[in-house]
Amino acid sequence: MAPEDLRVHTQLSTANITQRLAVPYSGSFEVIKYRLRQIYESVESSTDEANVPTLIVHERVTIRLDSESYVTLQWSSDPISDMVSDSVVAMILNIGREGPKAVPMEEETEMVAQKVVFALMVSVFGDVKVAEEGVLVITVDGDIAYLDGRSGDVECPNAALKERIKTAFRRIQGAVRPIPLSAS
Repeated sequence: MAPEDLRVHTQLSTANITQRLAVPYSGSFEVIKYRLRQIYESVESSTDEANVPTLIVHERVTIRLDSESYVTLQWSSDPISDMVSDSVVAMILNIGREGPKAVPMEEETEMVAQKVVFALMVSVFGDVKVAEEGVLVITVDGDIAYLDGRSGDVECPNAALKERIKTAFRRIQGAVRPIPLSAS
């Protein structure tokens, strides 16, 4: 029976339950934001009318930094929101247990990804050098190819080598960078 039909056919009615939970946390709110973005695809930052930092996870769970000693989670109870809130609480409690850690900036994450791409390209093709502006110069059996490390564009007179490099780069990118859930 659909919830809206419950009143019509029975004497029962439906209700929405809004849950609020205070979780002890004394670290940086940016660490929570960083960790949530590692786990969830949709994490939005904002500040409410009282100028309190707020995060909204998948438009279901709201996390507010209400005090220096705790954060408050609020959600409308349903199975999915309850699961999301449970995972957020577990994550926050684990952060508190691990102690403070530095939050890597997006630029640092990108630099690490570029280093991994370079190392994997070296393992596949051998002679790989970094030129200016993220271009990799790959030499295989006398043929030279230029791979743009950002866009994946390859310039090479040898068509077979060009396709091998494009395929390898695409596979490496798939392993190094996460796939957004919205693309599926």
